[in-house]
Amino acid sequence: MKLLPATGPRTDHAGKILRMRIVDGHLEPGTLIAESAMARELGVSRVPVREALFALERDGLVQFSLTGRAFVKELSPTDFEELFVLRQTLEPVAARLAAPALRADASALEQNIAATSRAASLIKVTHLDLDFHELILVASGNARLLKLWRSLRNELELWLGRLHRSKQIQTRGTREETVATHGELLKCFRTQSPAVCERKMREHILGWREWLPTVPIKECDKLRAFTS
Repeated sequence: MKLLPATGPRTDHAGKILRMRIVDGHLEPGTLIAESAMARELGVSRVPVREALFALERDGLVQFSLTGRAFVKELSPTDFEELFVLRQTLEPVAARLAAPALRADASALEQNIAATSRAASLIKVTHLDLDFHELILVASGNARLLKLWRSLRNELELWLGRLHRSKQIQTRGTREETVATHGELLKCFRTQSPAVCERKMREHILGWREWLPTVPIKECDKLRAFTS
């Protein structure tokens, strides 16, 4: 196979493929990503694959061993709990701030829900789910709040992708439940006060509690204290 040159677009392509395989679980947590094998598969040299892996490390999706080998990052139960706490902290506030703007125009949320109802894969549901929440952060008008949330988005893709797969195994209705719960939030933004929207978003995030991996009690107490 003729190798393509190591250019920016080749790095972007390699990164996109790797990201998708990591988030959808095709590359499981802890999996070794062999640069040479991936380069052969994609028809590129090892350089763009290596650059893509460095970018994915910065995004929190890949980690390197002391010997320089790349592995898919494995979120610990504490990692899951920390991301859950941060969602609890940021998103209800964003919902309260976004409520006036979304009461005036929630068409972007409506379009997102429609796209989710048509999603043909679980990974697409995951992406659209996060897009829905990012739209609320954008509507909040708080640039720093949005920046904080976006700094977490890559790890949230791992977080939500894992939880979506766990739910799908047991309920077979992840897409339908996502559409239903987001529809409830949309109705709330259109009809209720900012305070009610804040409470509704907090309840929405809390709904993921039962799907989180178990965290040691002492660690869980520390994390809960952060939001009290």
